[in-house]
Amino acid sequence: MSDRNGRLLEYRAQFPILERKTYLVSHSLGAMPRGAVGGLEQYSREWMDEGVAAWNDWWGLPISIGDSIGSLIGAPPDSISMQPNVTLATAVFLSSFDWAGPRNGIVTTELHFPSVLHILDGMRDQGARLTVVPGVDGISIDTDRLIERIDESTQVVNISHVLFRSSFIQNVAAVVEKAHHVGAHVLIDIYQSAGTVPIDLTELGVDAAVGGCLKWLCGGPGNAYLYVRPDLSGRLTPRLTGWMSHAAPFEFKIPPVDRANGGWRFLSGTPSVPAMRAAEAGLEIVTRAGVEAIREKSLRLTGRIIDRSDREGWKVNTPRSDESRGGTVSIDLPAADSMAGSLDDLEIMVDCRPGAGIRMGPHFYNTEDEVDRALDAIAALLAESNS
Repeated sequence: MSDRNGRLLEYRAQFPILERKTYLVSHSLGAMPRGAVGGLEQYSREWMDEGVAAWNDWWGLPISIGDSIGSLIGAPPDSISMQPNVTLATAVFLSSFDWAGPRNGIVTTELHFPSVLHILDGMRDQGARLTVVPGVDGISIDTDRLIERIDESTQVVNISHVLFRSSFIQNVAAVVEKAHHVGAHVLIDIYQSAGTVPIDLTELGVDAAVGGCLKWLCGGPGNAYLYVRPDLSGRLTPRLTGWMSHAAPFEFKIPPVDRANGGWRFLSGTPSVPAMRAAEAGLEIVTRAGVEAIREKSLRLTGRIIDRSDREGWKVNTPRSDESRGGTVSIDLPAADSMAGSLDDLEIMVDCRPGAGIRMGPHFYNTEDEVDRALDAIAALLAESNS
């Protein structure tokens, strides 16, 4: 297999599925590293050999795993807590605010991930006033139109850094500048950027961020996280909470809660230990590979997909400019849903989303040959359907 970036391909052998399949769906579920099996075995040994004493090893994982993620996204230690999923992580942050007063606005976009939009829509029952900014051709968001909707009544602006359907990168810096000017908070979803698009949360100045290890961080499900800006976290009191957020949890006190500081403040109940053990291997590999190098390769491979699509006359629902494009390319093809199934039969793994088409997300362990194989297969399937 040919590839200009041989160093990144040194990690390819760590992902067994690549021996059998052309895996171009890391935007949905990153390939499982061999080390994740070791992480799950470690969890099993700890439970089997130590019993309840294993909590001595497990208790700090929701923060120590968060610190490993933080080193990749510009978050300081003890500012990230592990959460079951992004939906709940978002809800934890939103539960920190009073929605009955005059500053009750939430600003978001229609191209945000639907699960989070469900949470935001439900906030209306608590008095929130929801503003949903429409997209442009289903691909992008007009930044000027977005920031115009942020005003002195806005409490939280919640947007995706990279849109899941189109891979459009939003101008978070401009949103933060406007939001902070009027006293609003910014919560961004970095699920589709962390691990493939360089991001520095401290430099951006966002108030909070949510994401997960499921996709580009190759850490599997159950490993979402919540970042809260350190100088803000102590001023927030989430209502969606639990005993792990208590400063002295093993005193088992009834409310009111004496809140812990840092990431602990945003925890709730018992964490998913096996999921966190499984995530450690992927985080280590991505850290060694380096997000800057991953980004360079991602732009080259996604650019290759776009160039071929243009030559074939296929409609691309993803920005062409490097500055505006994340790690995925969406190709609007006829019968895209069945096309994804046909590719799966050929051991080529992609996915399909309404309003997007076929989504292809090459990662650092993929090669140019694999990308070309997938594109050749699409061309052959289209030719067969037209014959």
